Amino acid sequence: MADSPVLTGALTEREVAGTVLSIDAMGGDLGPAAVVSGMAKAARKNPDLRFIVHGDEKPLTKLIAKRKGLTDRCDIRHCADVVTMDAKPSYVVRHAKGSSMWGAVQSVEQGEARAAVSCGNTGALMALLMPGLRKIPGVNRPAIAVLWPSRNPSGFNVMLDVGADIRADAQDLMHFALMGGAYARSGLEQHRPRVGILNVGTEEHKGRNELHEAYDLIARAAPAANLEFVGFVEGGDIPSDRVDVIVTDGFTGNTALKTGEGTARLISEFLREAFQYSPLSKIAAVLAYSSLKRLQKRMDPRRVNGGVFLGLNGTVVKSHGSADGTGVAAAIKLAARLAAADFADQLKTQIADAETAADQIVHGEGTEA
Repeated sequence: MADSPVLTGALTEREVAGTVLSIDAMGGDLGPAAVVSGMAKAARKNPDLRFIVHGDEKPLTKLIAKRKGLTDRCDIRHCADVVTMDAKPSYVVRHAKGSSMWGAVQSVEQGEARAAVSCGNTGALMALLMPGLRKIPGVNRPAIAVLWPSRNPSGFNVMLDVGADIRADAQDLMHFALMGGAYARSGLEQHRPRVGILNVGTEEHKGRNELHEAYDLIARAAPAANLEFVGFVEGGDIPSDRVDVIVTDGFTGNTALKTGEGTARLISEFLREAFQYSPLSKIAAVLAYSSLKRLQKRMDPRRVNGGVFLGLNGTVVKSHGSADGTGVAAAIKLAARLAAADFADQLKTQIADAETAADQIVHGEGTEA
């Protein structure tokens, strides 16, 4: 399976030149050690990448000093406070100033860094992003998009929203389709992405009212946005080659994401148990070692760790809270590529162009009626 263009190899000198990333070093479940490990892994492959690191200065200085060549590439900004995983977004908005998450967002807002990465509380991060980076004109509700391993030639599909907000009306879902299509076009090099709405069945009569309303909106907007609308898709289509972009609300998307990650871990555990069952199975494991390593890489959720906030005036990547060094490195790599490609500005332009064209189509239809 081919890697996605946004995940493949080291960044080129042209891509990485001048790329500074803002890192929330304190937000993850595994603490700053995992974040610094991820920074070191990403830095080894991309020697010109620079970091503004937000967190407790004393432990961060020690952790970074242990990684060869990393100290000179890091600007540590001391932040005494940490946004905990159980913190309520409303509380964070009022009291987060001085936290590592707040500092990471501020560096992007003030133009010091081209993108931010955080493993912290998703709701709190969204609450801090909204007043700082603000929404792209025309977008009512930002979304988190993830790359999902699939049978497509690129190796991935895009799914959104996976947790920025549990709600989404028909207009929101239409915006998700436009943003997801722009992401697939830039990140997966899909010239005309195929978009589907996640539903309980593919039949047009199934699903909630807002899904049917979104169906009509996306069908009208798709030609103007250079998208191919395939209609409703089911859960089994998420990793298929039938679609490139799966549109859904944050509650459903987050549930699907966590289910997929858990299933991948379960299969990995079952395979490990099966190959340790007897001496013969252990011999079989040795003989199949290279194939098993390829399968492990293909199923490893850490390789595609990192959800991108779409719909904001800036690039922010949300890493899984329990990500280890490998997972954090993947999120940093994704952030660096999107920043180097000026993806936030590209997205803003594509959304504006698509909305204008779609409005003209709808207005024309209304005039004819």
